[in-house]
Amino acid sequence: MASQVDIDTNERLYRNVGLIQPGGVVTIDVTTPAGKRGKFRTTFIGFLPKRYVLIQMPDKNKLGNFAQYIYPDTTVTVRGLIEGHEGAVVAFVGVVKQTLQIPSRIIVLDFPTRVSLQSLRSAMRIDTDMPIKVGVDKEYWQAKMLDLSINGCQIAVPNAETLLLANDKSIAITIEDISGVADVKLNGQICNVKQQINDVSLGVKFKDDDKEKVAKLLKETVTLETQLR
Repeated sequence: MASQVDIDTNERLYRNVGLIQPGGVVTIDVTTPAGKRGKFRTTFIGFLPKRYVLIQMPDKNKLGNFAQYIYPDTTVTVRGLIEGHEGAVVAFVGVVKQTLQIPSRIIVLDFPTRVSLQSLRSAMRIDTDMPIKVGVDKEYWQAKMLDLSINGCQIAVPNAETLLLANDKSIAITIEDISGVADVKLNGQICNVKQQINDVSLGVKFKDDDKEKVAKLLKETVTLETQLR
């Protein structure tokens, strides 16, 4: 059963937003009007209860074209690992009030009305768009992992019509050079297969033996600085 608590009373809101330490690392998810998503690592500055949350604007060179979509009334998702709580994440959606240039480039968000506390060892699912390599029946494809949870993931494989008959087959997944560490290799079983316009979509359940590696990968993914394409 998923270990997730949505916090919406004022006292608990303040206490749980405060679990993110000033100066701590957070990620913000930004979505363009066309549906393109980017995830960027930055710094949590602090908050004033009922008023606002302050987030450091990510480096302009890393934001690229996404910078133009951070403006008043747009929404961003903020996630941060909770210090002292191994494998736990605090997350909330904030509406941009304004951006500041002085004393530094800062995003001012409305104070959230709901905060989610999630355990990385539960059914928490994170959007990833992570490049990977997959192998089925000794054939290999370059692919993308679209989301990730402790139990499984969703994968999009281009030009892989032969995988339409791969339901219930074993699959080997390799994530190459994530955050400067060695390749991560995972094994699973294909639970469902769907034909998309240009891809074959695979729903994968991980082997129980790989749960520790998946938990570590989830932790890396929460704070990984990536620009999604």
